[in-house]
This record gives sequence, C-alpha cells and structure tokens, in this order.
Amino acid sequence: MKEFDYIIIGGGCAGLSLAYELEIHNKLREKTLAIVEPRLEYKRDKTWSYWKTSDHNFKDCVKKNWTNFSVNIPGKTKFLECNEFPYETIDSGLFYEKINNKLNKNENISFYKSSDEISLSNAFVFNSVPIFHSKQDKLWQHFKGVEIETKKNVFDEEIINLMDFDCDQRESIHFFYTLPYSKNKALVETTWLSKMTNDSQKDYDDQLQDYIKNHLNIKDYKINYTEEGAIPLFYPTISKERNTINIGTAGGMTRLSTGYTFLNIQEHSKYIRKNIQTIPECKKYEINKKYKFLDKIFLRVLQNHPNKMPHIFFSLFNNSPENVIKFLSNKSNLLQDLSIIFRMPKWLFIKELFKNDK
Repeated sequence: MKEFDYIIIGGGCAGLSLAYELEIHNKLREKTLAIVEPRLEYKRDKTWSYWKTSDHNFKDCVKKNWTNFSVNIPGKTKFLECNEFPYETIDSGLFYEKINNKLNKNENISFYKSSDEISLSNAFVFNSVPIFHSKQDKLWQHFKGVEIETKKNVFDEEIINLMDFDCDQRESIHFFYTLPYSKNKALVETTWLSKMTNDSQKDYDDQLQDYIKNHLNIKDYKINYTEEGAIPLFYPTISKERNTINIGTAGGMTRLSTGYTFLNIQEHSKYIRKNIQTIPECKKYEINKKYKFLDKIFLRVLQNHPNKMPHIFFSLFNNSPENVIKFLSNKSNLLQDLSIIFRMPKWLFIKELFKNDK
C-alpha cells in the first residue's frame, strides 16, 4: 500500500482548509499528502457564516457581507450596526472549487475514497471526522435552509435578521435566520437548539413555508438551493492515537454556545502550518478554556430553561455590538467578558454554575 508523509481524513471544510494552507506556503513541495474523502463530487452544500474578526484565505469565496443586523423576540426588535467586524458568508461551492483547483496542480497530493486504499502506519494523520459514542441526551443545533428568489424586490439587502424568535418554540429553542444576498434573493433558515430526541421538530419544510409566507409576507418565490445539517453542541470523543491530530469539529474547533467553526478552523490550520516541522511535539491548539467554561454554564441554562432563552439571547445584545461579537468569536478581553456576563440573569446562571455534573 502506498505511503504518505501526511494524511488528512475527511476532505470537508477543515481538511481542505489545512491542505490549502500547507500548499500555498510550500509545505508540500517535498512532502506527500493523501486526502481521504468519500464524496463523489464537490458541489455547493453548505453556507459558512461568521463575524470577520480575523483574516483568512478565502476572501474571493465570500458571497456577501453585512454590517447591520437585527435580533427579535415577540413584540421587540433590536437593530444593531458593527462596521469593524462585518458578518460574512462563504459559498462552499466557490470554496471547494478554489481549493481543489490549487491542490490538483501538485503531484504530491492525492485523493482517495477510503483509508483502506493507503497505509496509515508511518504517516502523520490529521483527522476531521468526529466520533460520537453517545448521541443521547445531547444538545444539537439542527437546521434547514432554503435560498429563495422572488420576482419582486422584497429584501433589504443591507441588513440580516440574525435571530427571529417570534415563532413556535415547542419547549425547545427555535429561531429563524435570514441572509439577504440581494433585493430578490435570500437564504432563510429554521434553526433549533434541542436534544433531537425525536423527529417532531424536523417538519422543516412546513416551518419554512409558513415563515416565508406569513412572516416575510412572500407568496411568490422559487427555491434555488437547499441545505440541511446538525452541529453538535458538545465535544466529540477525542481519540489520542500516536501521530494523529484532530481538526475541525473533531478537534474541538466548534464554539459550543454558537456553533461557529469556520474561523477557528482557519486559525488552527495556520497554527499547524507554522509548526509542521515539529507538529508531533507541539502543544495542543484549542479554544481558550475561559470560553469552554462559560459555554458549559450557558448550555446548562439553555438545556434546563429553554423558555427563558429567547429573552437571554435578546439581552445579550443589550451591549456594544463589538463586545458581543468579540465574545462570540473568542476574541474578547476580561472587561468585555464582564460586560456580557453582567447582562445575563445572574441568579439563574449562578444556580447552574454550582450544580454537579451529571
């Protein structure tokens, strides 16, 4: 079986981001890389969005960015602006095309459908496929989105609706999310934060149809694109194998309170590239422990008090937009952390803080 210096398991966002980072910095000029990815073709299948708090390699894959956003609960709406950290969305189709066009020019890089086709014994492995030994009693962010196109100009393309909680909650946390790409085209998503114990919340098509027609007041539209997924709001099982580093969600790069992963992947890729010569001995790269601690308490509140969460999310934005965005993007300082914490219902969070882990 063929031997490689490096092997990436999983050719999705994390795997391809790392391969691209290594390639453009000439780290694969004298090294061989295998990427194991079972998909038959690369096509647009996801939308990655984030607050642009750091640079990345994919400016030309940004579909659109916005500096204005809104958050609303029944009867109340907040309109906010942040010019320093715009909200961006990446077109995964452009992302895949850009990276694969670059990687395919290097004869030292090969793609395989299965790891059974290659030898793993002497390679350094970067694994982006998470392992979930137990999915029961765990929180997920699960969603379905549709890109719709209308005949008339109905959207304000300068502002996104980040969270609209004016909808049926079904004893969980539910909101809609609207990204207007133009005056007649937008991505509309229904999003749930729940344990997914059954399929009762997965009538996504009915939810989207009702919201588009009765909340956005759009009767005549067509669907150009559909995406569906689920993000774990818990860390996967970490396998500590020799000469292996976990990346992406498998490596803990998902911020559990938000589901944001894209920029964390890019920063992890840069860290690996800078330290590739001594990567087996390097310190593990991870999201700052203070965010892990705060997210742990936040998710306890979310799990035990779902009826309070729309107002808690709404209260979160009773703050400087820059402070909130830095906090949600792992970039905040202590004063910014405190400004966020003081906006939260303190007694509720304190009670959850002192509860024993189950």
